[in-house]
Amino acid sequence: MQFRRLYVLYLMTLLYLAIASTQAEADDKARGPQWRKHTINDRSPFEAAGAADFNGDGLLDVFSGDSWYEAPRWVRHKVRTVAAGTNPHYYEDFADLPLDVNGDGRVDIVTCAYFSRRIGWVEHPGDPAMPWIEHDIDVPGSMETGQLVDLNSDGSPDFLPNIGGVVAWYELTAKKPKVRWKKHDLGNAGAGHGVGVGDINRDGKTDIITPKGWYAQPADANDAWQYHAEFELGAASILIVGRDFDGDGDTDILWGMGHDYGLFWLRQSTDSDGKREWTRDRVDTTFSQVHTLHLADLDGDSRPEVITGKRIYAHETEPGATEAPCVYSFHFDREKSRWIKRVIYEGKPAVNAPVAAKGRWALDDFERGSAGTGLQMDARDMDGDGDIDVVCPGKSGLYWFENLRLSKTKPATSR
Repeated sequence: MQFRRLYVLYLMTLLYLAIASTQAEADDKARGPQWRKHTINDRSPFEAAGAADFNGDGLLDVFSGDSWYEAPRWVRHKVRTVAAGTNPHYYEDFADLPLDVNGDGRVDIVTCAYFSRRIGWVEHPGDPAMPWIEHDIDVPGSMETGQLVDLNSDGSPDFLPNIGGVVAWYELTAKKPKVRWKKHDLGNAGAGHGVGVGDINRDGKTDIITPKGWYAQPADANDAWQYHAEFELGAASILIVGRDFDGDGDTDILWGMGHDYGLFWLRQSTDSDGKREWTRDRVDTTFSQVHTLHLADLDGDSRPEVITGKRIYAHETEPGATEAPCVYSFHFDREKSRWIKRVIYEGKPAVNAPVAAKGRWALDDFERGSAGTGLQMDARDMDGDGDIDVVCPGKSGLYWFENLRLSKTKPATSR
């Protein structure tokens, strides 16, 4: 009888610990900002978007595809024509990056495309209701998307596209009297699906990360970038993020599988001889098409979280293509040495999607109002309440998520 009582007590203790462990994980997921979804255009099929003040009224508007949307009511202004690609499931708009390219005080858009293989910029004409003016920069190859990053630390953003066959970046060297861009071609050794940045060797300079290795930025701008083929990431996300996540002084690498399941990271360390080593580990493998990553401080602790999620129909036939759309943030808990996942948005699967991929269309297959991460997100204080919100475009519409972290202590503006 005594043994039986002890055994029952043992089972109850195990159950308590299991419940406590589960609750702790749930608490970790719930802790932090809560979110409210706002619709900008739930019929928009474009996968890129950028936020900026396009009409000079002090409010952040959103540019996506062929239009900009005027805050606070998101009035649509169509300002250009964007053609469908040779594959009609995609449009020739793979990046919408706000930047005053020509120095006239108005925000333009830097863009790139896959099927036309083109990099260009779209000039704000002055009157935001007038058609915007297209300018070519280069035709380097098919590009999934690109990012504005200050690679050479001169205080000005550079354009880093993900070109399939080469690694290159573009420096805006002159705004007036004529806009000039300088191409920096690093070769094709590391080229592949995915590109990113981070100071890998901790020399104070930004290096370029690819799915096959990384390029070290030279001390002298006239010297060549040295390529290090130290890892294989597969069809990686854009951006690939290089950052010291675990706080040990080395730059680690975080990336998603753009056309499969999973978010992963490489933890950097050194062996007894001082040689760099990489240890691969899983962050989360519950969702697929993890195609883009964005860094932003969402909870106000001065340490940015990683925002990512499902790119709806990156390809219509991929693993998990019709599963539920989602947007998440992740941060690394250095005390517990583990990644914590927080939900920004979770939708419903496309249960009635056609079996044949050619018949699938995100705006028809997914529930209206479904959000994903598209090819490019933006994270800005959209409502002026002091915290960072998230703009998410995609094939199932254009949305922004209001960060409610400060909503109880500081009223939002009328945006």
